[in-house]
Amino acid sequence: MNVTPRRRTSDRPEEAERQEMTALLPPPSVPDLAPERERALRQAVLREAAREEPAAARGGLGRAARTARAARPARRRFQVRFVAPALACAVAGAIVAVNLSSTDDEPRDGTRVEAQETPEATRLLDRVALAAAEGERPEVGADQFVYVRSKVAYAGRSAGGGSVTLPPAHTRQVWLAADGSRPGLLREAGKPDSTLGDDAPVYTVDRPGATPRPSATGSGPSVTNPTHTYVATLPTDPVALLELIRQQTRGQGQDPDQRAFTAIGELLAETWAPPKVNAALYRAAGRIPGVTVVRTAKDAAGREGVAVARTARGQQTQWIFDRTSHAFLGERTVSTEAGDAGPAGTVLGTSAILAKAAVDRAGQAPRG
Repeated sequence: MNVTPRRRTSDRPEEAERQEMTALLPPPSVPDLAPERERALRQAVLREAAREEPAAARGGLGRAARTARAARPARRRFQVRFVAPALACAVAGAIVAVNLSSTDDEPRDGTRVEAQETPEATRLLDRVALAAAEGERPEVGADQFVYVRSKVAYAGRSAGGGSVTLPPAHTRQVWLAADGSRPGLLREAGKPDSTLGDDAPVYTVDRPGATPRPSATGSGPSVTNPTHTYVATLPTDPVALLELIRQQTRGQGQDPDQRAFTAIGELLAETWAPPKVNAALYRAAGRIPGVTVVRTAKDAAGREGVAVARTARGQQTQWIFDRTSHAFLGERTVSTEAGDAGPAGTVLGTSAILAKAAVDRAGQAPRG
């Protein structure tokens, strides 16, 4: 008897049909790893990571490659794939993805994987820089004046001596020629107006309560004697900007890091920089060692915000920012040690930036 083989209804290979049918099945469940097995696998991964650097060096990495590898943050996250045991189904195995952090249990062989992260102050200043970069570019003509209105208060000692006291904050207004070619004007409540320029030099206060000293303005604009035109030309690369600031503040007392931090603070408070320069100033400050975060601080207008700060010679200088907009609000100087000024925590100086604008002449109030 002749049996005619049944013909296939499709030209597709049998293997393709089998795979199609397998794909219709629900995915198999993945069994959890036993705690002992999971711990052993974690330790194996960490040991492998610890051996990665020496092994790469023995493999003949070039100097540039070794430098790039050394520059990586030590905190790593490893994605490890474990092949589960064979399952009694059409699919032979399953993949289990587990994220392990280098801060998990240390390996038993004593190898320690160091965790490094960006300092909190740097992260905050990065957010401030992003907000500053989105700000409006100041429209200041070369023949105009930059106007800054603020509230300030500086602690002083009475004639009878004793601890310093902080008077109520008063209004301070300053007009500075954009190109530095004409005298400016300083106006403070309760004091006579002061002309700022070559004939009447700008006075600089080294610290709250100190006697103001004249600073020469005939030497041309610089980081410590800025004009709006000069500030607009500052580098927007934070590394280059910080190097320039360090160079131009060399030999002015204090330590180099504090000099740079102080100079940046003065630029933020007394100038009106373009957004990209402003952002670079904040990022440059984030590269200065010793900068920390103060959770709560108030400016001279009573506005509360978060601050970045740096301490030197028993005093902490704080830059205060709005918590939501990250706008620069003002500064505050606080003693960190008990001394002639009083107990630790004594406020030695405070300021609040209220307005910045461009006007046509010294003494003119901006519109609105």
